Amino acid sequence: MSQPVRRLRVPADLERLADVRRLVREGATDAGAPPGVVDDLVQGVDEAATNAITHGYAGRAGWVEVALAVKGTNLVVTVEDEAPVFDPTSRPEPDMSVSPLVRGPHGMGIHLMRLATDAIAHRPRDGGGNILTMRRSLVAQPEEDR
Repeated sequence: MSQPVRRLRVPADLERLADVRRLVREGATDAGAPPGVVDDLVQGVDEAATNAITHGYAGRAGWVEVALAVKGTNLVVTVEDEAPVFDPTSRPEPDMSVSPLVRGPHGMGIHLMRLATDAIAHRPRDGGGNILTMRRSLVAQPEEDR
């Protein structure tokens, strides 16, 4: 079953993240994803868009575009921006042996994106910026079937 791509471009403003989450939640639900998969994908995309807005643009004007497509038994989401190039897939995993009180509240976004998806890929955008592709199976793992 092929579904059209859902796409949304929003200004690089944290207040617009609710629109991004809604697009992903509705698209994944309409594709038949179980609730745990939907929740994970929403979390992963929210982290990616938040990072682009907060760290990529760092208060400068810009946009973030999110597209969701169903490809076979997978949901594929791209998060595109024109912020300075940054490849989150090149970042190491955080040291989880360090207490969150010492580590602080930041630095977990990429880790959460990895946990919430089956695969993440990055490529620079032609003309500047980033394209982050996140893939998630429509089929929940047993521990996710909630």
